[in-house]
Amino acid sequence: MITKRIIPCLDVKDGRVVKGVNFKGLGDVASPVELAQFYTKCGADELVFYDITASAEGRKLFTDILCETAEKVFIPLTVGGGINTVEDFDRVLKCGADKVSVNSGAIKNPDLIKQASKLYGNQCVVISADVKRVDGVFRVFAKGGRENTGMEAISWIKRCVDNGAGEVVLNSIDTDGVKKGFDLEMLDAVCNAVNVPVIASGGAGCIEDFINLFKTLPKVDAGLAASIFHFGEVEIKDLKKAMQENNIPARI
Repeated sequence: MITKRIIPCLDVKDGRVVKGVNFKGLGDVASPVELAQFYTKCGADELVFYDITASAEGRKLFTDILCETAEKVFIPLTVGGGINTVEDFDRVLKCGADKVSVNSGAIKNPDLIKQASKLYGNQCVVISADVKRVDGVFRVFAKGGRENTGMEAISWIKRCVDNGAGEVVLNSIDTDGVKKGFDLEMLDAVCNAVNVPVIASGGAGCIEDFINLFKTLPKVDAGLAASIFHFGEVEIKDLKKAMQENNIPARI
């Protein structure tokens, strides 16, 4: 049985890891290099590094801090933020990323996923979708959750996978940072629409939220979280022990 992955997320702004609620009110947490080293040692399966203001500020992803972080990480590293061209994919991969996450860049140019998957393979291309309910409909947001594209989310995610995305990170803006549990309704809709790994992001507040996620939605491949790991509210080793006790496969 395939193990369920636990993935800490580093939201990076101006070279520092930050965290907010519903994508707002960002507060300083730590150095991404120090956190990356910590998570590599404490049992994380993968790590996600987002330059969260690159798209909104219309610039390329910071590569100096990324290179420094990648040097300290010995688990798969997914990187996103300001990815708008295949050249951006190339630059980030050369900095040490294993996978590249794209959101706003794919919204601006839907062919970007197809182009990148042909060059680097589906396994390298991750569609990261920031999704929020608007009048009861799942809508895709761009520029770090700042801009409503008006696009219906499930059909958009399916289109990205059909174009060559090999993995989906579903970021629920509704549950982000609230710590009341993952957005199971939204995740279920995505899992039923695609046949690639789906990573749940947004809403984890305790170990039980992960247990509930994997038991309720066995199709979900991984749980991603930030603040509960950053501030020591949940230790990854304790989470994985609880997963095993609940017959959820985990890499110890």
